[in-house]
Amino acid sequence: MTVLVAVAVLIAAVTHASWNAIAHTVHDQLVGFTLIGGGAAVIGAVLACFSPVPAAGAWPYLVVSALLHIGYQALLMRSFSLGDFGQMYPIARGTAPLVVTVLAAVFVGERLGGWQLAGVVLASAGLVGVALWGFRGKGARPHWPALLAALATGLSIAAYTVVDGVGVRASGSAVGYIAWLMILEGLLIPAYAVHVYRGSLVARMKPYAVRGLLGAALSMAAYGLVLWAQTRAPLAPVAALRESSIIVGAAIGAVFFKERFGAPRIAAAGLMVVGIGLMLRVG
Repeated sequence: MTVLVAVAVLIAAVTHASWNAIAHTVHDQLVGFTLIGGGAAVIGAVLACFSPVPAAGAWPYLVVSALLHIGYQALLMRSFSLGDFGQMYPIARGTAPLVVTVLAAVFVGERLGGWQLAGVVLASAGLVGVALWGFRGKGARPHWPALLAALATGLSIAAYTVVDGVGVRASGSAVGYIAWLMILEGLLIPAYAVHVYRGSLVARMKPYAVRGLLGAALSMAAYGLVLWAQTRAPLAPVAALRESSIIVGAAIGAVFFKERFGAPRIAAAGLMVVGIGLMLRVG
């Protein structure tokens, strides 16, 4: 993984946490994700006009990925409605790297060196520690429905990461693949919202229009950078480094949503940084 690729993935991590935080601020999660998905579809349509159509071999991956993204967004909406941003976001993102490592090894044939594998394990352990360590104080009991929704979100992230890692390489054009993915996945949730709200949807969206469109732009930028990085580096290290967004998410939760961070989470974040350092070790 080159420095340029690592920087691109870190920028993607910041933008990803930011658009998730924007979505969390919209009280009606379906409205928020409708704006974000619809805005991304419009941006994707514009990009599609100026980029090559993905190769035929990429289309099965595009269709599967779009369906996985819809499931991911539905689960993310559910977890956000049940739990705090500073807990749900880290759990969802922290679940993915180890699963991606296994899936990439089984289905893509990627093999990590010993240092890289140790780094993925340590980074993932740190991410999960940030998520689970004493969020509501001593003696608090976990909210299992929220935790299960966040874990399921993480599994869906792992699944679409592997699918897109293969699909974008088969597409012949990373930009074309991104554009059509945004079009396919971006239309389904708005269509569902039209069915649910019918004539009241526009009125419901108006107060959140600016936030929703900003979230759409950040969402597309974040995933576009990740897909580009997946054409330049192995899937598992890219996926694990991307999950540094958990630190940004925890900081957003603490600063903007007044959610607790605390010393144990700082220690877990340090463990994650060590893991990233090992992942980027050469030789």
